[in-house]
Amino acid sequence: MGRKYLIHDQSRAYFVTFTVVNWIALFIRGEYRELFVDSIKYCQQHKGLQIYAWCIMTSHVHLIIGTSGSNDLQDIIRDLKSYTSRQIRLRLEQSAIESRKEWMMWFFTQAGIHNSNNKDYQFWQQNNHPIELSTAEMTKQRLDYLHNNPVVAGFFASPEHWRWSSAYDYCGGKGPIDLIFIE
Repeated sequence: MGRKYLIHDQSRAYFVTFTVVNWIALFIRGEYRELFVDSIKYCQQHKGLQIYAWCIMTSHVHLIIGTSGSNDLQDIIRDLKSYTSRQIRLRLEQSAIESRKEWMMWFFTQAGIHNSNNKDYQFWQQNNHPIELSTAEMTKQRLDYLHNNPVVAGFFASPEHWRWSSAYDYCGGKGPIDLIFIE
């Protein structure tokens, strides 16, 4: 990973994207989205993950995150990606109803075989490309981008209607993940 994508300042918020290998649309199923949300909540409670904004799309997840300081942000990201990868693999392997199971497992296995950092399986693309949000303007731009992603994708006309995002919270509602609001 290039130096410009490292987390240099643990006290800052970062915009990160986790992408499923080959942009596979795994998160069209609520089961996998809920697993990711539950994993975020666990990291908030036990690892010091701070969530400012989030959006789960069909093949990727955008987050604006930070850390309370109890764990380094890059370690929280590593653990979150590792755990969700293992849990999704287990659910896929055990699923009797996932019609795309063999197709997806083939892609995840091929990605793992071709990446020396893995043994036999890879769910997430390797890089998160963390972008340090060093100015209010940059933060606002990333927040708007993240929340408007479902609108641009054509899912809804307004960001707050996409349940798998913090846009609803930013419009006065209460979603499933506790947030630290960006002013």
